[in-house]
Parts: sequence; C-alpha cells; structure tokens
Amino acid sequence: MTTDDGRGQGADGRAVLLVAGLADLAVSAIGSAAGTVQQLLRRSDAPELARDAQHDLMARGRIALDRFATVPPAHLEVLAQQALARRAASAGDAGDVIDVGDAGDIGDVSDISDVSDV
Repeated sequence: MTTDDGRGQGADGRAVLLVAGLADLAVSAIGSAAGTVQQLLRRSDAPELARDAQHDLMARGRIALDRFATVPPAHLEVLAQQALARRAASAGDAGDVIDVGDAGDIGDVSDISDVSDV
C-alpha cells in the first residue's frame, strides 16, 4: 500500500489514481445497490413501492428540467432596459414622450451612453 499524497506524481499518475478511486466508488455503489434490490424483492408491497419510486423519479425529473431549462435574462439586456426606462421616466418629467417599445425587445441600444447609475 502506498502512502504518497500525490504531490510528487505527474498528471498521468494523478489521473490513474482518480480513475482508480472512481472505479472503487462505482463498485461499492453497485454492491450496495444490489443488496438494496435483494431486500426490495423480498417485500410484499413491491408493486406499490415501484409505483411510488416511479412517481418520485418523475417529480425529480420535472424539477431537474425546470432548473436547467429556464434561461435567465441576459444581464446587459436587463441593464439596457433599465436605462431606457429611466430615460423615459426623466423625459416624461420634462413633458417629452419617448416610446421604449416592447419590454421584451429593447431594439437598438447603441445610443445608450448613460449607464453609470445602473
């Protein structure tokens, strides 16, 4: 058994140790899962348990898809929309009317020069 902490090894040696550690973890997880499956097969309420597990997995799948499918708004677009809204509010105080368009489509933002107070 080696007691090296990995600092003296190159990248190849660390990669080998990493893969060996992952393989050991996978083998122990498979062993635990096999024992759990054997215990589940001995239960009398296995069909209900399988149905509950299916519902739980579907709920987890929905949560995972919701978490990763929702795209946050682009940061610069949000800043540009806020600058346009402030400009429209300040122009509205002066009596001028500025059409900022649809809130989802900010249009051409090349003329926005004052974003220092964002």
